[in-house]
Amino acid sequence: MKSMVYVEGGGQQRKTLDDCRRGFGQLFEKVLPTGHRPRVIACGDRDSAFRDFRRDLGQGQEAFHILLVDSEGPVNAQLTSWAHLRNQDGWEKPKTAREDQAHLMVQCMESWFLADRQALTGFYGKGFLATSLPRQENVEKILKRDVERALCQATQGTQKRSYHKTRHGFDLLAKINPEKLRGASKRARRLFEVLEEPAQV
Repeated sequence: MKSMVYVEGGGQQRKTLDDCRRGFGQLFEKVLPTGHRPRVIACGDRDSAFRDFRRDLGQGQEAFHILLVDSEGPVNAQLTSWAHLRNQDGWEKPKTAREDQAHLMVQCMESWFLADRQALTGFYGKGFLATSLPRQENVEKILKRDVERALCQATQGTQKRSYHKTRHGFDLLAKINPEKLRGASKRARRLFEVLEEPAQV
């Protein structure tokens, strides 16, 4: 069964939506074999991602729909992703949705970059200050504001200048090592496991 991943990100411009789709797509290419890779739907803001996911979920398509959004803050380890989204956004799990159809980037997409410092260093090159990044190996424990601040501090002296979500974020996403991400983020590891399940059938 084909998987379809509805992701938060890409803004409202066609180019940035295309960049978002490409970035996530290239990351998933490193996780899944040809023929089992998901279709990525870049939805823009998080409310649009949930709306599009919920709309298509009820269409009876032969596909496994997955919602992927930022957690926007710490996540209680005892809560499912749907429970967190109910508390965070007031979203109720659709009756036909399974628990494993909602996934979180904890605490934001940029947290995933911190799992692969080598990719960050290679992307920004000269002037990148890796020492400005948090030393916490579990990226889910780093507050969203600290992730954003650290990335700006580490990149401000580079030729690309300070980190910018649409100019840099999706290119970085395509470069990170998914195995490093599995080790640094329990929620990312679970997403990859769910994506891999149809590939094993």
